Amino acid sequence: MKLLPLLMTCLRALVRNPMRAALTILGIIIGIASVVAIMEIGEGSKKQIKEQIASIGADTVIIRPASITKAGVNTGMGGRASIYPEDSDAIQEECRETVLLSSPVVRASGQIVVGNQNWSPGEIAGGNENYFKINSWSIDKGRFYNKKDVESSARVCLIGQTIAKELFADEDPVGKDLRIKDVAFTVIGVLAGKGSGMMGDDQDDVVLLPWTSIRSRLMGSSNEATISTPTSSQSTSEYSSYSTFASSEVNFYPGADLQPYTNTPHPLRFRTVDMLAVQIRNKEDANPAMDEMTKVLRRRHGLVVGELDDFSMFDRAQISKMVTSTSETMSGLLLAVAMISLVVGGVGIMNIMMVSVTERTREIGLRMAVGARPRDIMWQFLLEAVLLCTAGGFLGIGLGRCVSAVVSAKMGWPVSTSPGAMALSVAVAATIGIIFGWYPAHKASQLDPIDALRHE
Repeated sequence: MKLLPLLMTCLRALVRNPMRAALTILGIIIGIASVVAIMEIGEGSKKQIKEQIASIGADTVIIRPASITKAGVNTGMGGRASIYPEDSDAIQEECRETVLLSSPVVRASGQIVVGNQNWSPGEIAGGNENYFKINSWSIDKGRFYNKKDVESSARVCLIGQTIAKELFADEDPVGKDLRIKDVAFTVIGVLAGKGSGMMGDDQDDVVLLPWTSIRSRLMGSSNEATISTPTSSQSTSEYSSYSTFASSEVNFYPGADLQPYTNTPHPLRFRTVDMLAVQIRNKEDANPAMDEMTKVLRRRHGLVVGELDDFSMFDRAQISKMVTSTSETMSGLLLAVAMISLVVGGVGIMNIMMVSVTERTREIGLRMAVGARPRDIMWQFLLEAVLLCTAGGFLGIGLGRCVSAVVSAKMGWPVSTSPGAMALSVAVAATIGIIFGWYPAHKASQLDPIDALRHE
């Protein structure tokens, strides 16, 4: 039998009982709609997770000082001062095959004051000129600070969108001053917005400065420059808090501090930094880069074989893998439930097709009597089952898209259209029609024409 006449015959048979056909494919519609909605919501969630990880630098490895134990008490991570800015330069120079950029990172805390307004930012951090690329920051207004600003400990900073809104309102912050710990800094740029982080924190509530500016202007005593200064034979790196407090020339009643208005930085008390941020070339596998950086740091820190590392490394991509894995697990469980509903819908189609075979026994006998072969009968009923499931598949796709759109609009969940999921849904629906329609079709094809014609 030709396909087109067979198709028309199947359609006429289905149209004769439209309500039964609609109820038959209801299970398929619900199952396919569930699959489409779950996959679109799942894909949207994974896309949002990737965007959030990319906003903080998915290809970044953080190197922190390790813990130290004194008198049986462990200080925890960062308990020792073991990371130096020179380590950053060495990593970028010696690990070129696995590392793109590296930056020292220093953090501080304090209140920002602009005129009669003040604000406590979520983060005050500093790095070198590579810090912005490593952490995927982009500029909205102004410019980034450069290498010259870092080397000169310049009194410059960049602020996030939240701080610009809270302290400057509708004014352009670029070129204006703000004070942190009574030290004046000029705003040279406003960072582009990033929004909320993965933990719900505001990534735009941030102030970024050269790391040298934080170390030399915010971390020292405000009167340190007036107390004493290092001699020509005493380098800045050798200048310590001990020499300050042991000096016999200490002025316990110093005059007004001119530090907020001068470009002379404080002498450095500490040569270490809080951490290093390193951008690697292959974010899918950070192990080669971490192994290479470990060798460089152990050699620089003079660690012998068997001695524990005085630093620790953390790959930010692990966060992405962990959260994505959790999302995929939940999506998989929901898909399993949706597939169960598809199986139930398939059983319903088999049941209705069996009833249809019984009702149309005389029709089957008549068609066989006028020359229809058993395989023609089998193809007819099998094609009816496939048509029912395919129609249910397309209707389920439309319903699933509507459900995901409503969820996105009402609950704010991200969704992402997946053409592959739609094509797969139609294919699954057709497969269910073939699987669950085969037995009724086979039973119809095995009827004896004489018995079928006698059937009442």
